[in-house]
Amino acid sequence: MSFLLKEMINREASKQPWAQRRIAITGASGTLGMALSKAIRAKGGFVIGLTHKSNYNENNTSDEGPQQWVHWECGKEKELEELFKTIDVLVLNHGINPGGNLDSEGLNLALEINALSNWRLIENFEKIIFNEKENTTQKEIWVNTSEAEIQPAFSPSYEISKRLIGQLVSFKYNSLTQIEKSKLKIRKIILGPFRSKLNPIGIMNVQWVASQVICQASLGFKLIIVTPNPITYFVMPITEIFRGLYFRIFENK
Repeated sequence: MSFLLKEMINREASKQPWAQRRIAITGASGTLGMALSKAIRAKGGFVIGLTHKSNYNENNTSDEGPQQWVHWECGKEKELEELFKTIDVLVLNHGINPGGNLDSEGLNLALEINALSNWRLIENFEKIIFNEKENTTQKEIWVNTSEAEIQPAFSPSYEISKRLIGQLVSFKYNSLTQIEKSKLKIRKIILGPFRSKLNPIGIMNVQWVASQVICQASLGFKLIIVTPNPITYFVMPITEIFRGLYFRIFENK
């Protein structure tokens, strides 16, 4: 009986992979962050919103947004380590777009926020997971990198920073051992233009985008693509395959 009961519980859990899971989202106060929060909560997950905003209110929760808010700053990623010990999924969704700003200040800011802070968060979360000896549940990192990895975004600084974090995520995934992959799953999110405060003329509805992200993650996709551009569905997987092959050429040298 106990075996049958366990099997029933496992089957039910597989149908609701986000139920009772603690999911932290950076950039949670933005348009996509709020949409992801709503979609995850609808699946039974507990959402922790990570925000840079200094005027955030940790009690400012709604029926659709994060159930908990935590303030953090780029350069102080280590301060989140205690929180990381309590979460199952880390969604890296924060970023900026300097637009046509071509000065070094704009580029440095884009690199710091879009790439380097993401990389430090990945490293910190990974370290905690691999140091846990009793954990039997696979943890996850989702990184929103953008179509700018493979095509113009009419913002050179944004493109450079997004391509950097995109390549770093590919490197990280390919550098994990099989044992490490059993403890940590890394997903990459590639999104086309959606309507938001930053992009009011975006083509896609953000709630639909968020639902597609959760749907593809539930199906086990490591490369999540939501865009009206058919080229991305063809080029991005090929790019990931060649990055993996290139890495394997050197991994034993």
